[in-house]
Amino acid sequence: MESKKDPILGIDLGTTNSLGALFRDGQPEILRAGSGDDGLVPSVVSYTQEGRVCVGKQALAELSSNPHSTIYSSKRFFGKTYSEIEPELSKLPFKIEGDAKSLNFRIGDRVFQPFEISAEILREVQKLASKAAGMELKRAVITVPAYFDDQQRSETRAAARAAGLEVLRILNEPTAAALAYGLDLKKEGTVAVYDLGGGTFDVSILQLRDGVFKVLSTSGDTFLGGDDFDHAIAEYILDNSQMKDEELSSELLVALKIAAEAAKKRLSDLEEVSISIHVEEPKFSFEGKLDRETFNQMIASRIKKTLRSCKGALKDAGLTKEDISEVVLVGGSTRIPYVREQVQDFFLKTPYVGLNPDEVVALGAAVQGGVLEGCKRDVLLLDVVPLSLGIETLGGAVTKILLRNTTIPVSITEEFTTSVDNQSGIIVHVLQGERELVDDCRSLGKFSVSGLPSMPAGLPKLSVNFTIDENGMLKVHAHEERSGKAASVEIAPSIGLSKEEMDRIVEDSIENAMDDFELRMIVELRNKAERILVALDRTLDRARDLMEKPQIEEILVCAAETRELLLKRERNKEVLERVIDRLGDLTRPLADLIFNDATHEALVGKAVKEV
Repeated sequence: MESKKDPILGIDLGTTNSLGALFRDGQPEILRAGSGDDGLVPSVVSYTQEGRVCVGKQALAELSSNPHSTIYSSKRFFGKTYSEIEPELSKLPFKIEGDAKSLNFRIGDRVFQPFEISAEILREVQKLASKAAGMELKRAVITVPAYFDDQQRSETRAAARAAGLEVLRILNEPTAAALAYGLDLKKEGTVAVYDLGGGTFDVSILQLRDGVFKVLSTSGDTFLGGDDFDHAIAEYILDNSQMKDEELSSELLVALKIAAEAAKKRLSDLEEVSISIHVEEPKFSFEGKLDRETFNQMIASRIKKTLRSCKGALKDAGLTKEDISEVVLVGGSTRIPYVREQVQDFFLKTPYVGLNPDEVVALGAAVQGGVLEGCKRDVLLLDVVPLSLGIETLGGAVTKILLRNTTIPVSITEEFTTSVDNQSGIIVHVLQGERELVDDCRSLGKFSVSGLPSMPAGLPKLSVNFTIDENGMLKVHAHEERSGKAASVEIAPSIGLSKEEMDRIVEDSIENAMDDFELRMIVELRNKAERILVALDRTLDRARDLMEKPQIEEILVCAAETRELLLKRERNKEVLERVIDRLGDLTRPLADLIFNDATHEALVGKAVKEV
């Protein structure tokens, strides 16, 4: 008889706090160590001078006295490079180093990658959750922002492996929130999940029908959240104290962070708060007040940015605000009154706040754990691809294979061929984005199908398969059918999507749609011209036997004009169309003559019954 496996732990790995939950007795529940314990594990890790590693509440207590060696918000740095976060360095008390491809935290003579810090946090969540559950929990569902790319999801998995956890599912945070929401209210409808946490923002539009949670669209920013609001308050304090940036110490940065975060939280209940900071080295004192209206003005531009994402998500889902039956708020930053007011004004309805925004994602992860265990069978999740995926084709064009907002898991195969004779290998260049040309999309990786036998252009049959699993992980497989050669790769990009790239990918695709279409047409016209010229070169000797000399000379003149346009990279679509259409008209009779001649040769001397 097969032994029953341990329950699956649902984990919300957050920027500010992390949390564990379990599906028991038909319901998800937060795992708490005892009465009065909120179950939250601050996402903070501190390395003491004695060599101890402190995590969670203990690490938070070390922040003031040990600022150089205490790391917080590590999740925010998943998939980032040093150059991407360089503008943030002046706001951080700990040391970050790296280059165009990497990022590390420097603690004395030791170096840690972001996933290693998160591994310590996951280990602490697992330890406390196991104690609360009365059993060791080693299997987990872990949540991530919906806009995390493959690299950021891979780093999440790496953190879990380092913590000794077996990850059964990587689940998008808004989807997890919808799971918890659906169970709580037993409702059906179209739901907007607005998830504003400590370091990231997501919005997802989901349809709830008969236990099916279908994500219609998603949008967001992996570098926008409550941390930015804290920085805004810290800058306000500095501006009103006349302190210069170059004089900031790690001790002062930590003092500013603690004071700013406390002021932010108190402003959710009060119209005005007092702020008091006193630091000895360097000598710094501040006594002042901050009112809610001023704070609202500080964060207004960032909240407007989240609402632009909401507008884009609605458009992608083909819906209007009136189609949304409920708005669910997720993440600690949604406690800010101004955030709630702006979300309500945008969606024209009062957001649902019946679930604790700090707990809802972990509860949803626990529900998914229950589904995977078989404890709950009446729930089906259908998530989506956040950005389109495709490959590079002739002329630098991008052929999209998986369109954004395609439901996952999904597997799609398309066929391609070569444009050059006797290619011994085919490079498959995988891209992500909404634009039509390679230069405007983001490269995810390249791999080669090599060892192909010599074949004329157009004869190889390359099947390219894109598969995205339920965790949102992408695998690309290419197979040349005539030779049997194949290759595949699990895409793990070298860097994550920056905020700037997020904005550019989606917004530029709309702003440049007409120009992109024009450029794509030019690329396709050039490709068409190349095919005609290659075919002409192959058949020119036979043409001299089948056509009159004036006809051949006219074709050669037009071919020379076409080659000249290609050589100087002509970008006028009308000019290209005119010359290429004329070349096609001139060579079409030649193609007919060659076909008829070949048919005649094949039939000569054969009886009707042999044909």
